[in-house]
Amino acid sequence: MSTKDVIKSSIYENLVGGSNLTASSILLALATAALIGIYIFAVYKLSSKAAFYSKDLNITIAGLPIIVAAIMVAMQSNLIVSLGMVGALSIVRFRNAVKNPLDLLYLFWTISAGIICGVGLKLLAVLLCIVMTILILVLQLLPNSKASSILIIKSNNETTDWKAINDVLHTYAKYVKEKSNSYRYGETEIIFELKTNRQTELLTALKEHKELQQINFLDHDGEFRI
Repeated sequence: MSTKDVIKSSIYENLVGGSNLTASSILLALATAALIGIYIFAVYKLSSKAAFYSKDLNITIAGLPIIVAAIMVAMQSNLIVSLGMVGALSIVRFRNAVKNPLDLLYLFWTISAGIICGVGLKLLAVLLCIVMTILILVLQLLPNSKASSILIIKSNNETTDWKAINDVLHTYAKYVKEKSNSYRYGETEIIFELKTNRQTELLTALKEHKELQQINFLDHDGEFRI
């Protein structure tokens, strides 16, 4: 056999021959990916908010590590197959919008775990799950600051004592700021931004001012960034 034939044979083996993956190592990689998928499924179900929880998405998250791990095993076994998979996956497009930004974290987590399991780094996959679980639990336990509330007061009585109204607001609220003041066809509307833990007492005190036509208290229930 000539040198040229040896080189051709070596290149062919590298392209088609693949790596020495045994059936046991492949099964172990897929089993590890399946266990990690089930674990992430449980973490997502326990930590996700009820308004954003989707069982279909959670099942997708649980199944992704197995699929990604199988792809990584196939790519290790044959270079030509790996190039074909790269070409096939490059034309895949996903159009579903992610409602909760936290879902992106779980998707990247589950894909990363599948890749790590597929290349045989099982200890790293376990450490990734431990670190991510601790991080999510710690950040979930951090309290959110309460956002300011909005108070809208309307009056069509020109004799309304707005100074007395302001005194009531400052008595029952820790923070009061006038955001808007409008006058139209004899009706005055003032919008206040305030922070209070005594909402019931505040509204009761305002109801005693009979000249007020309408009182709207809007409490923001979302998250507030400091």
